[in-house]
Amino acid sequence: MGSLLIAVIYLIFISLGLPDSLLGSGWPTMQVYFGVPSSYAGYVSMTISFMTIISALMSPKLISRIHTKWIVICSILLTIFGLCGFSISSKYWMLFIFAIPYGLGAGAIDSAINHYVANNYSGSVMNFLHCFYGVGAVISPNIMAAALKSARWNEGYRWTAYLQIAILLVCIISLPLWKKNEVQEDEKEEHSAGIAESLKVPGVVLTLIAFFAYCSGEATCFLWTSSYFAGTKSGMTDGLIAAFGSLIFGGLMFGRLLAGFVSNKLGDKPLIRIGAAVELVGIILVFLPVDGYIAAAAGFVIIGTGMGPIYPAIQHMAPNNFGRKYSAAVIGLQMASAYVGSTLMPMLFGKLQQGIGIWIMPIYLLIFAVFNTAFLELSYIAENKAKAE
Repeated sequence: MGSLLIAVIYLIFISLGLPDSLLGSGWPTMQVYFGVPSSYAGYVSMTISFMTIISALMSPKLISRIHTKWIVICSILLTIFGLCGFSISSKYWMLFIFAIPYGLGAGAIDSAINHYVANNYSGSVMNFLHCFYGVGAVISPNIMAAALKSARWNEGYRWTAYLQIAILLVCIISLPLWKKNEVQEDEKEEHSAGIAESLKVPGVVLTLIAFFAYCSGEATCFLWTSSYFAGTKSGMTDGLIAAFGSLIFGGLMFGRLLAGFVSNKLGDKPLIRIGAAVELVGIILVFLPVDGYIAAAAGFVIIGTGMGPIYPAIQHMAPNNFGRKYSAAVIGLQMASAYVGSTLMPMLFGKLQQGIGIWIMPIYLLIFAVFNTAFLELSYIAENKAKAE
């Protein structure tokens, strides 16, 4: 029964990843359909992210009052509504209306499942969980590509909604599987702390800054990797440049898959330190002043591999570092800081590279990698000092 529930939880995270790549892969066609500049994708993306931040900040209260399984059901329903709304949108402004349920669903399910796994399962399960998010993020661009080839962009959203409905049905059928941890969940959440109280815990704010820095670098890679190759390497076709945008996703999935096998033996903190060191090697490879693209391509894969275990490990150690009483609020705050970083910092990089050049990307990534590592280490010191007292 326990293994079946873990499989369902992995499926839920595939559903979380499915909508995240649709806008980017479909926008070149969508912008022509709506008759708007390419930059207008950013406004839709920001709206989704803003609603996700609100949802993540609301999640501690939701988790304390509603069982995780019902948050999952409601969140997937919201996402389905948002996807169906996108599929019937005939005007650009309509996207903003349906971006509201789209984003609200993503933030709640992300925080709730991360909190549930962090409190009930090992670091191995957490890493595999985030690996399956990558599976969803890789599937959806192919759905959109198939839709654009045989139908229209609208069908890409509709077909993804159908897939989400199938996942929702599996979740409904699997509701009895959640009973195993329901009593424990009730006992834990009765005494859960709120956001204001959790922010006072030593090390929490430092962890939030570290998480912001990590997600800033990760999201910058998601958005700007293809542009980096286009702006710094010669002799590459448009198709190859576009394909290289997935290097970071491949690295992340590989890193989390590897971490899933070793995390229980190594522990969260050593895994984060190893990941940061591997990420640094990748950044150095990208920064090498060579004409060919092989070194940079390998560098981005290695960056992704190093980043892979950092996100899941930070979330998994929240209950142990700060206590179960604070874990729901801390994970909700972490998700909010993650979405703030991933929304704002790639845009800031866009402005910087316009004025300086896309070649600064590895320096930009290095700054966030150093910030992430430094603030995590400072948070460990603050936690240990508080425990000693």
